[in-house]
Amino acid sequence: MEVLYITIGVSIVVALIFFFAFIKSVKSGQYDDTYTPSVRMLFDDELVIGKKKDEKESNSNQNQSKITNN
Repeated sequence: MEVLYITIGVSIVVALIFFFAFIKSVKSGQYDDTYTPSVRMLFDDELVIGKKKDEKESNSNQNQSKITNN
């Protein structure tokens, strides 16, 4: 029976620790912007494709400038 009291006491302490951690994260602004990360995840592939196109264009421009300089 004493184990039951210890278990309840420990579980209340752990619950309070998680509660205070949650309150601290809310006050620090952890949950302010919930919309942007979900939208950013949808458009990550397009940004990578755009970067690859830009890199190819810059490489071709550099190659053309090397040819004209020689």
